[in-house]
Amino acid sequence: MQKTIILGILVYDRIKEAGRTQEVLSKHADVIRTRLGFHELSETVCSRVGTIVLVLQGDPEKWAQLETDLAEVGGVEVKNISFDYMFK
Repeated sequence: MQKTIILGILVYDRIKEAGRTQEVLSKHADVIRTRLGFHELSETVCSRVGTIVLVLQGDPEKWAQLETDLAEVGGVEVKNISFDYMFK
């Protein structure tokens, strides 16, 4: 059985927390399979709120540590979705 986790990360103040968030993500790069980041952008406004979606594979203990490290960054909320599957 294999397992994949998708983490949704909401960064309430991108400008303030981007550096620490990036440090945590770089530290755990070995379990991040896919990373997508989004924020509102227009000609007049660049949103302070950002959303990151991560697809994780590998060691579940490392996933838990990633979530713990992200939770220590102020202004960051993390949610996860877990999938268990078998190849046929």
